[in-house]
Amino acid sequence: MSADTLSELLRAVRLRGAVFYYVDGYAPWVAEAPPAREIAPAILPGAEHMIEYHVVTQGRCFGALTGGTATALAAGDIILFPHGDAHVISSAPGMRASTVDRSIFFSPRPAQLPYVLTQRGDKVSMAIPRGNDDDARAHDAPHTTTARLDGGSSERATVVCGFLGCDARPFNPLLAALPRLLHIPGAVDKSEWIAHFIRVAVDESNTKRPGGEAVLERLSEMMFVDVVRRYLEDLPPLQTGWLAGLRDRHIGRALGLLHERPSHRWTTDALGDAVGLSRSALHERFAELVGQPPMQYLAQWRMQVASRLLLESTMNVASIALETGYDSEAAFSRAFKRLVGVPPATWRRQRMTPSASAPEIASSDAAHTSR
Repeated sequence: MSADTLSELLRAVRLRGAVFYYVDGYAPWVAEAPPAREIAPAILPGAEHMIEYHVVTQGRCFGALTGGTATALAAGDIILFPHGDAHVISSAPGMRASTVDRSIFFSPRPAQLPYVLTQRGDKVSMAIPRGNDDDARAHDAPHTTTARLDGGSSERATVVCGFLGCDARPFNPLLAALPRLLHIPGAVDKSEWIAHFIRVAVDESNTKRPGGEAVLERLSEMMFVDVVRRYLEDLPPLQTGWLAGLRDRHIGRALGLLHERPSHRWTTDALGDAVGLSRSALHERFAELVGQPPMQYLAQWRMQVASRLLLESTMNVASIALETGYDSEAAFSRAFKRLVGVPPATWRRQRMTPSASAPEIASSDAAHTSR
């Protein structure tokens, strides 16, 4: 049930992979990334939140929040920045770039990803891996050596990098449960999924076969799920938060039921009966671990389910209200506006990107935008 709950949450917040590249660093080198919100429009247009990850495939390096303590990284390690913080990846701890070059993220993308950023000092150049001569000429960049997974020396490091986008609002409890910097050491040795991801990433970097970009995007999403699983497994016994609730036998079951049946007429008593706890015990334990009472959590989860339906379906607001457990469109619209700040039909229009083809929405939405 806990695994299903995590999957359901990731579907509801629309987790998706994005631009993929790798950094080839020659010591001394440093790459500094700005806050994700500053580059998200170029990488994941329309994404509310962006996570950057790095997988070391060769050599050793260091990763840190900008101005923070550096974490040593070796081949096979993964480091993520779940909150989109500015950060530094470098050949030695304490290094900073003289400038943070945002333009590289807004440059025209190669015809096919992944591409290479070569770092010498804090200077970066874009290059195309062997096997794509047209792209190399188009970017006036030299061929590069191939990527590989290798313990190597500290003089050179290769780091596979990518981005994941997701919704932050109306409700994404996973983000708050993750640290600002998440390091999974020796991930390749611990996980077949991650080892496979790196093998494919290295292979696609060198061969650039048709469909490779889509493969990498999907694999990066699976890698993220596996990283979250491993973080969950290693949580200390007294940890609190959404993931700690997921791990708890009773609260994990309660979360599973709320996610599985958001439209059900749940009460604290009924939920307690379903998971084998009294009303008071469920309320206390749920609030202690998750940070809010179960019925408040359910109300917010319903809004996240509704937001996904608003964006990905042609259902009108009245139908979505029924789908998420509300007796009337008016009651649903009031609840949605209370949490999000605008009525659901207005929110739907605002979130539709100009380039997207808006679905044909049933006409009742237009009559209820001011509720």
